[in-house]
Amino acid sequence: MDSVLADSKKLLQAGHIQEGSAGVYWENYQGRHLGDYTLLRLLGQGALGASYLGEHRFLKRNFVLKILDPSLCENTDFLHRFETEVAILATLDHPHIVKVHNVSEGEGHYFLVTDPVIDEKGEVLNLFEYLRERGGRLPEEEVVQIMTQIASALDYAHQKGSQAEPFAHRSLKPSNILILKKKNGVQVKISDFGLSRILGSSPYMSRIYQAVAAKVGEPIEVLPKKHLSFLHHYLFLAPEQRWQVANAGVKSDIYAFGVLLYFVLSGHYPEGAFESLSSSLPHYKLAWDKVIRKCLASDPHKRPDQLKAVLQELSQAALAPKIETESPALKPVLNPAEIKKPEFVSDPGAIFQAEKVIVKYQPEAGSEGKAEVAPILTEMAIIPGGDFERGSNKGGRDEMPRHHISLDPFAIDIHPVTNEQFGRFLEEMGGEKDHNNNDIIRLRESRIKRAGGKITIESGYGKHPVVGVTWYGAMAYAKWIGKRLPTEGEWEVAAAGGLVDCIYPTGKDIDRTQANFFSSDTTPVLSYPANGYGLYDMAGNVYEWCQDWYDYHYYNLSVQEPHNPKGPLQGVYRVLRGGCWKSLKEDLRTSHRHRNNPGTVNGTYGFRCAADVTHL
Repeated sequence: MDSVLADSKKLLQAGHIQEGSAGVYWENYQGRHLGDYTLLRLLGQGALGASYLGEHRFLKRNFVLKILDPSLCENTDFLHRFETEVAILATLDHPHIVKVHNVSEGEGHYFLVTDPVIDEKGEVLNLFEYLRERGGRLPEEEVVQIMTQIASALDYAHQKGSQAEPFAHRSLKPSNILILKKKNGVQVKISDFGLSRILGSSPYMSRIYQAVAAKVGEPIEVLPKKHLSFLHHYLFLAPEQRWQVANAGVKSDIYAFGVLLYFVLSGHYPEGAFESLSSSLPHYKLAWDKVIRKCLASDPHKRPDQLKAVLQELSQAALAPKIETESPALKPVLNPAEIKKPEFVSDPGAIFQAEKVIVKYQPEAGSEGKAEVAPILTEMAIIPGGDFERGSNKGGRDEMPRHHISLDPFAIDIHPVTNEQFGRFLEEMGGEKDHNNNDIIRLRESRIKRAGGKITIESGYGKHPVVGVTWYGAMAYAKWIGKRLPTEGEWEVAAAGGLVDCIYPTGKDIDRTQANFFSSDTTPVLSYPANGYGLYDMAGNVYEWCQDWYDYHYYNLSVQEPHNPKGPLQGVYRVLRGGCWKSLKEDLRTSHRHRNNPGTVNGTYGFRCAADVTHL
């Protein structure tokens, strides 16, 4: 890497490239190494350094390497902040935030390793370039789609960090909002989270002011991209960032969101007494001015706390169908709330954040040109958080003792995943095994077939719950759709349907008019009455995989750790709940615990998905 920097300096001195430009062409450096990575080409430069597309020399996968400016690494305070903040940065796991995989050091240079957000041509497209490509104007529904994704990512990140100092972006602008074009719209990925804080507010602002002072009076067209990025960023700074009269954090992100929204809608920045959008752009129907005014309040305390809640104020009737392109249909049952996830991501490989028993899905060679497959979305019910009892003192030994737990609000599918839904997923995956050769589903145990590469479902079974799915397959589907599996505690609380001291989801007793059990086959979902939460088939039809490892004595420990129990840290078996179509009545009890190896396939095993929620 030292040779790369030395060669860059020679080119600068010779006048072949401009300082700060992205003109260091990749062919000059193809094959150079930095740590375990081979540098392929320069993608761009920013406040902290340069971004390169690189390939891991052993994994043979592409990543983006953000190589920090060597002058920064001479500052011990900077390195301390870097090591501290990156620990938080690496925990961010959201469909609309660029995933940081690693931070490393090689030949004296620190660099971040992130997912590559590049199109099929290998190019990076940010929001500024996308707007220019579209002529500076977007349809209103596309503005809603883009801004909803950005709001979702910011709201998620703001919940990280400590209560005293939540995690924030602090430098949001069009150049670090990356765009991937999809058939059902665009997908947003936000990069550079928290990097301005790593640099430090004073050094970062000094760089901005120096860049502004050096380039005042020069035409924008001739400015190098690095300086243009600084100038653009200055327009997105909140008042407290410009004057450093208060700690810049979450509220500065809200301000930058307001500037971004105005810029996306109008193509201009809201400076001074800026023009109202309702008068200048009458073809937009939603109440954008109201949202922008709230976000751009000069007093940080008067800005909203959550962005997605503000977006919903635009117009509930007009906004709902547009947001549906980004999120599945939801059915609030008891309290007004918002689902943080799911948010559909069409590439399951990009979000397959695996536990030790799962590896990231890699598409088969030659599948790059395959058409994207849209999922069939399931309606969800929101279960209010609170205090509950789980287990039984009269059931099996592994159900004892009956004990208190508390859960945060969560959402859960109103019915198990069906054959037609899972068939769509198999079309996208292109196979029935993951990269580690774990079975996702065994088709001979299911009603789904593959012939000549085409997925078919046995006649009449499209609406039946899918069976023959392993725990790995259930996890893979949930991550593809942007959800997760329910925990064992969530499943039992949902099954009770709000009833106290119930034995079955139906109350003290259950019969075959209320659930499919002691039968000869599965039945279509929604065939039996729902429980008190509006959930179907919580008893019978198929056993349902849960997220947790199984431990025979786990409830003894859960008594001591009652808040949002997640199950044991490791184990041999995964939990299944609910009984199935050939179960005896005893197995349908809400407290009954079943388990099996996560790779087991069975004609009675299915699943449903869950998601986190947050109060509005």
